[in-house]
Amino acid sequence: MTAPQAKGRRRGVILHGAAVLGLTVLTQLGGFAWLAALAFRRGRLATLAIFLLAYTALWGGAQVAAPVFGRVPLPCTGEVLRAQSRLYCVLLRNFVTPEMAEVASDAALAVAIRFPGTVTLTLDGGFPFLDGMPLVPHLSHDDGEKLDFAFYYADTFYGDGAYLPGLTDSAIGYFSFLRIGEETCPPVWPTLRWEMRWMEPLHLFIGLEPERTRALIEALAKDPRVSRIFVEPPVATALGVAGEKIRFQGCRAARHDDHIHVQL
Repeated sequence: MTAPQAKGRRRGVILHGAAVLGLTVLTQLGGFAWLAALAFRRGRLATLAIFLLAYTALWGGAQVAAPVFGRVPLPCTGEVLRAQSRLYCVLLRNFVTPEMAEVASDAALAVAIRFPGTVTLTLDGGFPFLDGMPLVPHLSHDDGEKLDFAFYYADTFYGDGAYLPGLTDSAIGYFSFLRIGEETCPPVWPTLRWEMRWMEPLHLFIGLEPERTRALIEALAKDPRVSRIFVEPPVATALGVAGEKIRFQGCRAARHDDHIHVQL
């Protein structure tokens, strides 16, 4: 093997290793699909096709096998409760324990009864298998007992403040920070408290719908199965919600003025 060939081989190993690692971190099972594609690769398009077929097979298998291991998928579609984006379902990040699934369904139903036509949107839950594997970038979504909910939004900037069912200010439900009141935390390092201001031009510029958001937090707080709810303190104050379950997540964790974190 010539020196250029050896260099190219090392580069390929590094790139494919990075792809396997990245896909595993992102989806848990995607790395296995990439390895399957490499084992049967026959050109770039064929390799991509094999990867997609392998990932589809693994995705379908996870839907069937995960309940055996104590995880169930949250609904990707629905009129009362559904994923904020089908991307969460495609990436296998919508799995939780059956108990958490019931908590989510009950809370969404409570809000829908109080405010007919309300759609409650879920964000990251967990992976289908293995306790202890974190759902990056979260620190604690590693056992199916944690789930993030999107805020509800209304046309408050340009319209009459009417509720906008199924919409969030950001395309993925995260990183549209309300930035209410004074900054809660001083600068600290290391931290996951990202500002993400570069994403602001991509937002829809719709505002928080407080009544439904308050109702969801209250429904979750009343549920005896729920142990903690993380909401940024200025947001909790603005919504008028309080209690021993409603807490601040700390200055090294991600901001929680863009979503609601719930854990059993």
